[in-house]
Amino acid sequence: MQELLTSVDSDAIIDYALSTLRIVLEYVGTVAFAISGAVAASRRRMDLVGAVVLAGLVAVGGGTLRDLLLRQDVFWIENPTLVLVAIATALVIAPLARRRDLDALARHRIVEASDALGLAIFVVIGTGLALDLGASPAAAMIVGVANGVGGGILRDLFAAQVPEVFWNGQLYATAALGGALVYWALWALGLPPEVIFWMPLLVILALRGLSLTLGWGVPTVAVVEKRDRQTEDHA
Repeated sequence: MQELLTSVDSDAIIDYALSTLRIVLEYVGTVAFAISGAVAASRRRMDLVGAVVLAGLVAVGGGTLRDLLLRQDVFWIENPTLVLVAIATALVIAPLARRRDLDALARHRIVEASDALGLAIFVVIGTGLALDLGASPAAAMIVGVANGVGGGILRDLFAAQVPEVFWNGQLYATAALGGALVYWALWALGLPPEVIFWMPLLVILALRGLSLTLGWGVPTVAVVEKRDRQTEDHA
């Protein structure tokens, strides 16, 4: 009886710790994505309103898409705390552009690191939530990827450019899909919750890191113009 009680208490503690960790990381991911949104606005020479809008889009856009796909109440409607966090982040980051501090952020790859962290966090959260709600493995992975990359796509569209995830050849959506696949595989094997949570997160961060530092990526599809072909033929 004592062993059973201890087991139940231990499981309850682990579940509580993981749920608390998810909440904490959701805030961390929101701040990380909001940084990338505010920086994108500064690079496009937007005003403070534009910076706030882009930061909010990238911070909660993926989660909004996730909830719509899962037919759940959109999370920030009842509790707009994460939206306020994104706005506060934008108000802090945007003025840095006026002091040319964005060069320092770029030099130390703060933006890329923040974006990778936000991607990893929200892919894991989205995939886990979808599986908990009974989604099929394929659907859960799609939701997880959408949760991770949806905000960035909205950011780029509102910044009047082709979403970077579609053309830069880096491991971004691919890294997100890899992490979602690892999450499902570990979940299907019935491994401990902490392993299921941390392993795919680390996989995504590792893939993004390798892409940024070593140039790992996916093949790009380029249309060769007629004059380019003629040049190649005469070469």
